[in-house]
Amino acid sequence: MSTPAQSKEFTVGQLAARSGVAVSALHFYEREGLIASRRTSGNQRRYSRDTLRRIAFIRISARVGIPLAMIRSALDELPSGRSPTKRDWARLSRSWESDLTARIDEMTRLRDNLTDCIGCGCLSLSTCALANPGDRLGQNAIGPQRVFDPLGPDRRGVADPSV
Repeated sequence: MSTPAQSKEFTVGQLAARSGVAVSALHFYEREGLIASRRTSGNQRRYSRDTLRRIAFIRISARVGIPLAMIRSALDELPSGRSPTKRDWARLSRSWESDLTARIDEMTRLRDNLTDCIGCGCLSLSTCALANPGDRLGQNAIGPQRVFDPLGPDRRGVADPSV
């Protein structure tokens, strides 16, 4: 017979079903320190109910582009075993606002430049506003200066604007 504490816990499969997150993702979140479980005497994972809210917090944060390292730092500020509250979310989202605004501005600039690029076929680094705005690379040397990574060094789809 289960105790009241045990009935408030989820197996990894139950947590996956309730949260809509794959078991492999839950294991990843746990390895990354985003969620925690306790182990039964049979070495099975058990998750407390507050883990559901932590997962929702993780998914929403990631959806708006917050890196997992920042999400982990935010969750580390909370007392252990406590769900993020609406007040926590408001405080954390305010701290992320400037970063999100900068990302939105970057994406808007990319969108606007892509509109100009569609069908242009310029194939010229001296005129491409996306790969080499203002021909900054041409000032360094002749020939290829870098291999263009469409995801950029920050992996967000933005080439380094300082190049």
